[in-house]
Amino acid sequence: MNEEYPDQGLEGQNQDLDAERARLTAAPDGGELRRAAEPALAPPPTGDDRVDAAVAGLSRLAAGPAEEHVAVLEEVHGRLRDILGEVNEGTP
Repeated sequence: MNEEYPDQGLEGQNQDLDAERARLTAAPDGGELRRAAEPALAPPPTGDDRVDAAVAGLSRLAAGPAEEHVAVLEEVHGRLRDILGEVNEGTP
């Protein structure tokens, strides 16, 4: 442990390895382990319904294949960018 990296050297301490292993699943073909899908948590409301609707689009990531993630992220980013542009212009 040092001042720059205070957690360095603590790798084996206070870890629940059984819980970590429980979140791993084998690939359908018996290949290498990967993280099991965890239930998606809804983000807290932002106070702006437009932003909340845009961010809700991220929930499609859990159900879709990884190949579609970039398109979903770009769509959500575009919507958020448009909303921010409207806010900067003073349009509610």
